[in-house]
Amino acid sequence: MKIVIAPDSFKESLTAEEVAQAIKRGFQKSIANVECLLFPVGDGGEGTVDAIRHSLDLEEKWQELTGPFGQKESMRYFKKGQIALFEVADLVGLGKIPREKRNPLHIQTKGIGELIRHLIDLGMKEIYIGVGGTASNDGGIGIAAGLGYRFYDKNGKELPACGQTLLEFELVSNSKLYRIPEDVKIRILADVVSPLCGHQGATYTFGKQKGLDPGLFERVDLAIQGFYEKFSPSTLSLKGAGAGGGIAAGLCAFVEACIVSGIDTCLDLIDFDKKVAGAYLVIVGEGRLDSQSFVGKAPIGVAKRTPEGVPVIAICGSLSEGLPSLPFENIQAAFSILEKSEPLEDSLKNARLYLEHTSTNIGRLLNLRKD
Repeated sequence: MKIVIAPDSFKESLTAEEVAQAIKRGFQKSIANVECLLFPVGDGGEGTVDAIRHSLDLEEKWQELTGPFGQKESMRYFKKGQIALFEVADLVGLGKIPREKRNPLHIQTKGIGELIRHLIDLGMKEIYIGVGGTASNDGGIGIAAGLGYRFYDKNGKELPACGQTLLEFELVSNSKLYRIPEDVKIRILADVVSPLCGHQGATYTFGKQKGLDPGLFERVDLAIQGFYEKFSPSTLSLKGAGAGGGIAAGLCAFVEACIVSGIDTCLDLIDFDKKVAGAYLVIVGEGRLDSQSFVGKAPIGVAKRTPEGVPVIAICGSLSEGLPSLPFENIQAAFSILEKSEPLEDSLKNARLYLEHTSTNIGRLLNLRKD
């Protein structure tokens, strides 16, 4: 029996790889001679590149760049042949920034532009970038700085490339601009469709969770809008440009990147359509299956790419009460591993064990079907 296991991560608990391994152990306990194929996935959110690195046999590398507070810092990326992948969160992720320093207007993303230049100089022709989980809200100005733009106040003093500069700069220089070669393709793996500006945009949607004072939302949003009206008006209408606190916008405007579906691109990279052929069952999963799961998220994306006639089962941390009746989007059954009788903190700690127990029980049900 061939079972394809393709979960996303369980946020604040387990990586996608750890989720897949736990589910595999459960099936091995209850089904004799089971063949489990593990394809951890991501949808563009934080952890996407980590999820697929093993499937692609990527080589891990490190490069020294400008860090979130202007200091030099090493950041990892992954490569194979002329393909490179990295996650912005590895440099400016929320988890990288101490709580007392979490001000999204002061976080610098210049290092991301520097890394893109480094990868191109190495001969990379395809660059995939995950932009989820960032602590910044700079509207992409850091990307511009990493490619050679310089920003100055009214007195001619150079300003750091961060969100605060959007509120203060008067002059811009692009005399040392780095040009992206035409044969280099840069793709942003996105799981959100938020525009850059407005009440559905980066600042209003994600600013609060990053530590931005809601009293500044309007001012910051208008500053970002004014910046792009001057440098790249078309970016303001792009779906997904608000991802990563506007880093996606900066990538589109200054390195000619395009925004792609994170989950579909992930599945293409790991050659999922070929590997799922002949599967008896496909397992998907994420921390919580809810209405947001239908908008570019991993479980639904995997289910849609599963061949007709192959059942899909979701194993999740929790299930929203507002989900439609099963089956939906090729998913035949959905299980929650959450123990409601215990504190959420304990459930997160025990997630591996609960995943294993759930898949063991599903395996026993499959044995009944075989009999």
